[in-house]
Amino acid sequence: MNLSHAAAPSDASIWLRPRGSNQSGMGQFNERVVLQAIRLHGSLAKADLARLTHLSTQTVSLIINRLLEQGLVQKGAPQRGKVGQPSVPIMLNADGAWFIGIKIGRRSLDLLLIDFHGEVRERRALSYRYPDPQLLFGQIAAMQRDLLKQLGPLRAARLAGIGVAAPLGLGGWQALLGSAPAQAGQWERLDIRAEIQAVSHVPVVFAKDTMAACVAELVAGRGRSIGSYLYIFVGTFIGGGLVLDSSVHAGLSGNAGALGSMPLHLASGAGAPPEQMLSTASLFSLEQLYAAAGLDETAAYDARALQQPWLTHTEAWLDDAARAIALAVSNGTCLLDLDEVVLDGSSHPDLLARLLEQTKQALERYSWEGVRRPALRAGAIGADARAIGAALLPLHANFAPDRELFLKLLHTAAR
Repeated sequence: MNLSHAAAPSDASIWLRPRGSNQSGMGQFNERVVLQAIRLHGSLAKADLARLTHLSTQTVSLIINRLLEQGLVQKGAPQRGKVGQPSVPIMLNADGAWFIGIKIGRRSLDLLLIDFHGEVRERRALSYRYPDPQLLFGQIAAMQRDLLKQLGPLRAARLAGIGVAAPLGLGGWQALLGSAPAQAGQWERLDIRAEIQAVSHVPVVFAKDTMAACVAELVAGRGRSIGSYLYIFVGTFIGGGLVLDSSVHAGLSGNAGALGSMPLHLASGAGAPPEQMLSTASLFSLEQLYAAAGLDETAAYDARALQQPWLTHTEAWLDDAARAIALAVSNGTCLLDLDEVVLDGSSHPDLLARLLEQTKQALERYSWEGVRRPALRAGAIGADARAIGAALLPLHANFAPDRELFLKLLHTAAR
């Protein structure tokens, strides 16, 4: 997926914020403004860049010369108009900078190499029953070495940063997952970012996995045209993120949008607490249905989920999961007055499409008197959203003019 100039809004003033400044001492900031303009709108002539960024033509020309020297942009073929000299479009150089996005999940590891366009150029993946920290970081180091070897020394020197996405409580719910308490306890004592930084020569940043997925949707998906929305990601567990006024709201501990922990019914005066949403609307719950029937649990993540003999159990899960998600959407809307809700996940796209449609049907059963029902839409990124979002953190921290969103996320995650 190309994350550059995807579905860019027609009004550049909305997304090309902040504007450049012709005052001295603003060189790096203006470079980022120009890069952002090209990323959002595609290849542009210098005159168009000056118009979009509100910089003088001379300032833009100086910036482009610096960016050409740095290898971050390149010239396209001259384009002749009706009058005057042909214009030369300026575009991002895909090889200008590289980023690694790492997603550490409860069932799998994904490592993506992303170029300056935002294209996924290489990927590595690993599946497991439960992530063993004794082995996992060594495997991540080996994957990094393999990727850098494939890049070659010149391109590897342009690796600008690594982003890591993982659940904040990776060692949690050990009884549900069937992990050994000692193994789960190791994750509670580990600093994931520090462990990966120890085997990496470029800066490493960390974010909650579903928050990283929410960033990917905000930057490169539907979030570019929605002001406020609830983001839902259905993976091994279910989680989400919250976007308010076009900015990700991380919350006090970076856990805003923790839908997996949301109760499904009222608590009684005695007995066990209410079931949480992850027990119903997660792919782990679908795995459990397959396992109870003696079927291969990994079908929850591929096309077999909609084929017999798995389909019978999938349909039962879809009904329960859709009703649980609809409950979360209804409650979230009453609290936050959402514009829209975006649903994505790591399942097969056809299963996700079924879940979306059945959730829409479940929403019909609620009364919307007093509130406006939000639109429910499919996410634009898919299963790679967490790893792509992780890679976008260092990309935007290094090259985007407005770093506030990402700095807030990283500061919260570091607490």
